[in-house]
Amino acid sequence: MRNLSTCLITGKREKGRETWSRTEKLQHAEREGEQGSDLKSQKSSNHLQQDTKRWVSEAASKLSLSDWKPTCCPPVQQHRKSLRWKIELEPWASERHNLEDEALRFIKYITTPQVSCENPGFPVLHNGDEDVQRSWVLCLDNRFSLAQCINTKHCRVYSVGLGGEDKWLERALAKAGCEVHCFDPSIKEAHLQDSHMWLHRLSVDWRDPNPAIPAQRQHGSTKKLATILNDFGHRQVDVLKLDMESAEWKILENLVLEGVVPSVGLLLLEVHVHWAGFEVGGDEPSVVRYWFSLLRELERSHFRLYHSYNDPAKPRLFLHKNLRNASSAYILGWVNTRYSPH
Repeated sequence: MRNLSTCLITGKREKGRETWSRTEKLQHAEREGEQGSDLKSQKSSNHLQQDTKRWVSEAASKLSLSDWKPTCCPPVQQHRKSLRWKIELEPWASERHNLEDEALRFIKYITTPQVSCENPGFPVLHNGDEDVQRSWVLCLDNRFSLAQCINTKHCRVYSVGLGGEDKWLERALAKAGCEVHCFDPSIKEAHLQDSHMWLHRLSVDWRDPNPAIPAQRQHGSTKKLATILNDFGHRQVDVLKLDMESAEWKILENLVLEGVVPSVGLLLLEVHVHWAGFEVGGDEPSVVRYWFSLLRELERSHFRLYHSYNDPAKPRLFLHKNLRNASSAYILGWVNTRYSPH
């Protein structure tokens, strides 16, 4: 009996060992199959990567870098204005390159209005002095935007001077509801408000002072007009009045080169011609050619001359000469025919 039991137990143990052995073999085979599948997948992935690299390399060898363009998205366009370092000089008035021919062309240009102005702003901007009325004249024709700006009281005026000049026009525009800023280095405080006008102790120049130079550090109240516009957060000026006593040529050149001119609606400018002006070089014919070319830059920016005035009391001097009875100073009015206030 004991032998029979022992045999049964021994048989069960052996059978169990066989069953366990078969189970281990099956699990081992499954693991090997999984590993083999992973190896096959890895090999397939490696082959795919190698094929992709080879395809990209072949495509790149056929295209030069300059021909390559992304296909996922449109190219980014750069909206950057090209810098200008000098104005475009007009051709000489004649082959002789002499003063008389240049002066004749220039004087005729600044004394011949290009557009007529039917509404110069009176009696809305009335002043008792008839000579003053005839000098600084606006153009409030409905075809231009300034009349609408004044009527809606959404007008901004910049008046640039060196002190001492009559500000009747600025006061009249302020009274009409315009935002008026007067820049004058002679006032006592940095910023004042007087008669609905803002007075700033600032001198407008054609260059900003360099703080690294001690001699220029004390002139911190001197700035370019573009810098002032940026500091004040102003994008446009409806009326710009410049009375800078022979500094107007270089200031105007700076406004042209820095792209400020298109942001001006109406320009009132006094030009002085009894001498070349600050930092204007060259012989006399070249100086007059430069003046003419600078004003032609205004015309290319869609400005048109509507007003020209010379004071009979002023000396009759043109570059220190009595030439064609020309005055030593002229007040010019230019209107931007493409100006659109925002």
